[in-house]
Amino acid sequence: MRHGFAYRRLNRTSSHRKAMFKALSCSLLEHEQIRTTLPKAKELRPIVERLITMARKNTLHARRLALSRLQSGDIVRKLFDDIAPRFKERPGGYVRIMKAGFRYGDAAPMALIELVDRKVFVNSHYGDRLESDK
Repeated sequence: MRHGFAYRRLNRTSSHRKAMFKALSCSLLEHEQIRTTLPKAKELRPIVERLITMARKNTLHARRLALSRLQSGDIVRKLFDDIAPRFKERPGGYVRIMKAGFRYGDAAPMALIELVDRKVFVNSHYGDRLESDK
């Protein structure tokens, strides 16, 4: 029977897993797209979606909870002031996972995990600009 197998252990201790997902969620919220292994991406999705749902409430208690779950006050500020208002009308499903082939060396399945309506920047010889500014 498979009772009690709620999450993947990912070959790490519980404290290592907690620190790893804290760092991954900070990176995802900062850059709005990261590349990681597929199992890590699948475990990261509910963590980040709960953070965004919490940020949509925009209360002091929600800010303090988010600060306890993330590493940086700057990321919490970005989450509450920039990311959460973009998802105000969306009823969940804030994160997209796309398979990205296999890693060279150990053939681990890789994935791109990104926020659904992230701002896309295009490199040009005039500097970075939004894709919608073409």
